[in-house]
Amino acid sequence: MQKVLVLLFLVWVCLLFYAGIALFTSGFLLTRLELTNYSICQEPPGPGFLPWGSQGKPGACWMTSRFSRVVLVLIDALRFDFAQPQQSHTSGDPPVSLPFMGKLGSLQRLLEIQPHHARLYRSQVDPPTTTMQRLKALTTGSLPTFIDAGSNFASHAILEDNLIKQLNSAGRRVVFMGDDTWKDLFPGAFSKAFFFSSFNVKDLHTVDNGILEHLYPTMDSGEWDVLIAHFLGVDHCGHKHGPHHPEMAKKLSQMDQVIRGLVERLENDTLLVVAGDHGMTVNGDHGGDSDLEVSAALFLYSSTPLFPSAPPKDPETIPQVSLVPTLALLLGLPIPFGNIGEVMAELFSWGEDSRPDSSALAQASVLHLNAQQVSRFLHAYSAATQDLQVKELHRLQNLFSKASADYQRLLQSPHRAEATLQTVITELQQFLRGARAICIESWARFSLRHWEGPPRHSGAYALRLGVGLLLCTRLAGLFHRCPEETPACHSSPWLSPLASMVDGRAKNLWYGACVGALVALLVAVRLWLRHYGNLKSPEPPVLFVRWGLPLMALGTAAYWALVSGADEAPPRLRALVAGASVVLPRAVVGLAATGLMLLLWKPVTVLVKAGTGAPRTRTVLTPFSGPPTSQADLDYVVPQIYRHMQEEFRGRLERTKSQGPLTVAAYRLGSVYSAAMVTALTLLAFPLLLLHAERISLVFLLLFLQSFLLLHLLAAEIPITAPGPFTVPWQAVSAWALMATQTFYSTGHQPVFPAIHWHAAFVGFPEGHGSSTWLPALLVGANTFASHLLFAVGCPLLLLWPFLCESQGPRKRRQPLRSETEARVRPEEEEEPLMEMRLRDAPHHFNAALLQLGLKYLFVLGVQILACALAASILRRHLMVWKVFAPKFIFEAIGFIVSSVGLLLGIALVMRVDGAVSSWFEKLVLAQQR
Repeated sequence: MQKVLVLLFLVWVCLLFYAGIALFTSGFLLTRLELTNYSICQEPPGPGFLPWGSQGKPGACWMTSRFSRVVLVLIDALRFDFAQPQQSHTSGDPPVSLPFMGKLGSLQRLLEIQPHHARLYRSQVDPPTTTMQRLKALTTGSLPTFIDAGSNFASHAILEDNLIKQLNSAGRRVVFMGDDTWKDLFPGAFSKAFFFSSFNVKDLHTVDNGILEHLYPTMDSGEWDVLIAHFLGVDHCGHKHGPHHPEMAKKLSQMDQVIRGLVERLENDTLLVVAGDHGMTVNGDHGGDSDLEVSAALFLYSSTPLFPSAPPKDPETIPQVSLVPTLALLLGLPIPFGNIGEVMAELFSWGEDSRPDSSALAQASVLHLNAQQVSRFLHAYSAATQDLQVKELHRLQNLFSKASADYQRLLQSPHRAEATLQTVITELQQFLRGARAICIESWARFSLRHWEGPPRHSGAYALRLGVGLLLCTRLAGLFHRCPEETPACHSSPWLSPLASMVDGRAKNLWYGACVGALVALLVAVRLWLRHYGNLKSPEPPVLFVRWGLPLMALGTAAYWALVSGADEAPPRLRALVAGASVVLPRAVVGLAATGLMLLLWKPVTVLVKAGTGAPRTRTVLTPFSGPPTSQADLDYVVPQIYRHMQEEFRGRLERTKSQGPLTVAAYRLGSVYSAAMVTALTLLAFPLLLLHAERISLVFLLLFLQSFLLLHLLAAEIPITAPGPFTVPWQAVSAWALMATQTFYSTGHQPVFPAIHWHAAFVGFPEGHGSSTWLPALLVGANTFASHLLFAVGCPLLLLWPFLCESQGPRKRRQPLRSETEARVRPEEEEEPLMEMRLRDAPHHFNAALLQLGLKYLFVLGVQILACALAASILRRHLMVWKVFAPKFIFEAIGFIVSSVGLLLGIALVMRVDGAVSSWFEKLVLAQQR
């Protein structure tokens, strides 16, 4: 009962921490209220005249449509510099040749040959730069909040007003092909759709080839008004190989051919839009707010003149959400109600109606219509919630009122000076940009005891342990990954999978090193268990350690061999390789689960031995002795230990000189708790290792070695106090928690979204997960927080290890003598150290020590997350809040939850072993009584 109360109290403390995290998160990671209002043609966004050409025309909405059709080609992760031509170099400078540059040559040719028909923009993306959030922005014109990044695993239908809904309301036929994320965002919104699974980032061609199979036939059929094609090959190539790989050049060349084919089929009433939803880092990742991630390409082209002037030398930078009001008005649709984008006014400079308005007046008209829509949204939003700053909101409304009044006077004035028109345009642009800034401010920038006694080892021993620990830490640091904000730093090349290596000999050498690390880890665990005698029991967990762990290591090594050379496999063997890539990791996980269940079922690995000793030897019970010498010994010991333990518990052991010699021993009870913990950690480590790149196996080996050295270093300075109380010092708990954090970074992780190892979702599932989202999220989470889980589960070793290292050899024990004759005939007996059995001498102290250890570990983790919360709160206006402070808080919060669950599991395992040991003794007594 006492054990249950300890666990319940720790759970209650964890819940308190969870409540604190949730409370801070609710105020720091702000959410945006999604209004259900919709724009309709019959209700203009504000009073006054509609723009030129809108009145009196059949089907006219807020303004007359300029295009009847739109082809939207969305190339996922099309970074802006991917669309740039190969830069020429000056004399004396080495030529710059990057695989991705100059591959979209058709864009550059159109810009040079038809400068009034085409325009390239640098699209400024709002973070988070994840695909689902960017699709929301590209269709609603609004800003997803930072906390929405987590829903990239599970997209939900967009309920607020958006372009797709406006197209459906207007009776337009929308055909889609590509990324199946659109299926969840816009269920039932397409007249025809061809969806392809988007989550398998290792697959560069399935989605793109599927689109190409349907793209040109659909376009030639004419049964569409808006055609959307969402290609994924460039994004997946970035995730798998990075932007500098030759495969990226191939994918961009393929996209160039697609654009060329679309231009050839384009009619005069059709607008071609080629856009990237976000960029990518130098490693091919995305999700944060670095310059490369928020810089995407946007290209517009029409067979008829579209722009009044030639494109500038340096492409203009526009917010990504500006595309939404621009497309809406070009198609004659209402601007979505929640849009905060600024219309691209230069596309409306060519007026074709009878009124002799200038180009500037046309731009002022569409900007005023856009400003009316944004003003209406701000008014409705501020009435529904108090997120927006009141003072800034009043200033913007005053600015809009002045600009609107100037615009109305301008329309009624027969003499329209160019300077006056430019002033109105400037005022309207200031309002629109100020409105977007205030929304970003609210939605995307965050507001808000010592051990007694002398040490048991010399200083030289502790120094050797410390040097070894520092050496392991330094070696593990070689597998680091640099943050994006430190360009001078270079990430370790050893973080990439072996499949990305071109040199076959180097790949084989690395594979041998990885398998060697795997074998070394397995051998080290087996030798440790054998050293403490826990590998000699016939119990199922011990048998599994003997045979199951080697099978897990063999399966892991075979899986690495397959995935590292999958691309080089002969065609006739590829099906076999693909099948084995599915079966092997699942088999390893299944074996690990089986071993853990056996450990929970039979956690006590104990052997007993009985034999005769010298005449007149006292009958004693000791926790340790040698292994049984024969099966007869083992069969004989059972009734003897029953009788002996019954007499010991009742205190009725006959101590007579005539009694025969009998020594009964329980074999290796002194390490029964630690053996279970080490076995459990090893079984957990193998599946977690599978989720990482092959070369991280070296880090896992160093992790176990570091833990071993740190535990010995701490135990070397901690004497054992019997019968209690037992306490783990603060410095030991703090060092253990810091080592978990250090291992997080040493396994190639960073607390930012672009550094997430998405490939872990496909271990055992190379073809993806279908519609499931929880399983890939679980696999990626296990990869990311593997170090948190392992160190939290192993935290009870801090309490157990000093007892395990109690003595390096047996001690002499003398019994009280009753006579000189007995002193002459009784030899000295060797007493083995009790080690972990000392904890059972005082069970109330044992439970209290576990509770205290759990509370200390939670406190240290709580201090870490408190520091992150304070940093994020104090620096909420810092430029790096998106890049550093907010992601760090999110990762720390999730890491705390994982660590707290792991801590509870680790303590529960120790209590399970303790209960099993108690049951083991009780069964012996009860059996003898019967």
